[in-house]
Amino acid sequence: MMKKALIICAAGMSSSLMAKKTTEFFKTKGKEIEVDAVSANEGNKMIEKGDFDLYLVSPQTKMYFQKLKEAGERVGKPVVNIPPQAYIPIPMGVEKLGNLILQELPKD
Repeated sequence: MMKKALIICAAGMSSSLMAKKTTEFFKTKGKEIEVDAVSANEGNKMIEKGDFDLYLVSPQTKMYFQKLKEAGERVGKPVVNIPPQAYIPIPMGVEKLGNLILQELPKD
């Protein structure tokens, strides 16, 4: 079954690139995990909808982390910070983000 993770970023630009590259990373590993991205303005709404299995907060938006984490707790979904070294659109950064997602995704 397809799992879905959402990156919440300041403007949604760098996160769109990271989401695309991380989704490609999972495809090469044979994992059914899709990563998407939204701006911080949309983050709360997206969490409240609860359509994703995991929510990731980019380094630029960590000041909103507590508020987003509380929204996640209300719908029973995990919200985690992305460390800066896992937020670089090079293979090493993408792999670190991929591993973080694998580690934090709720297990069925």
